[in-house]
Amino acid sequence: MSEEIRANGHDDLMARTLEVLERKRDRSIIMTNFVDFDAVWGHRRDVVGYGRALEKFDQVLPGLLDQIEDEDLLIITADHGNDPSWPGTDHTREHVPVLMFGKSVQPGRYYGFRETFADIGQTIMSHFGLRAMDYGDSIL
Repeated sequence: MSEEIRANGHDDLMARTLEVLERKRDRSIIMTNFVDFDAVWGHRRDVVGYGRALEKFDQVLPGLLDQIEDEDLLIITADHGNDPSWPGTDHTREHVPVLMFGKSVQPGRYYGFRETFADIGQTIMSHFGLRAMDYGDSIL
């Protein structure tokens, strides 16, 4: 079953994510795009707004982590950099963090530099016990 849920702003996006997480089924993928980091603060080069949004995200993240069960894998990343302190309005740094949380993730382990976003896809395939795709390597 596929479902698209629309929301506006980080507070609403996190609330909808937590609601969906509460009713998820086995082998579910929940993807939330916290787009305001990019569109509202990044491209507009609002350093203060970006910082406040990160602080608020950090405050609500424990509520999300509390709902992660043993079989779950949380991946937090971005599709590109958008440093609000950089001149201009284009995307910036090419390197983005990949943060993972779950029973299958070794705490404190450095998983190294990734060559491709396909590694995230392979990690999801591996997590679900599915056949590997043609590109990328599982991070786990």
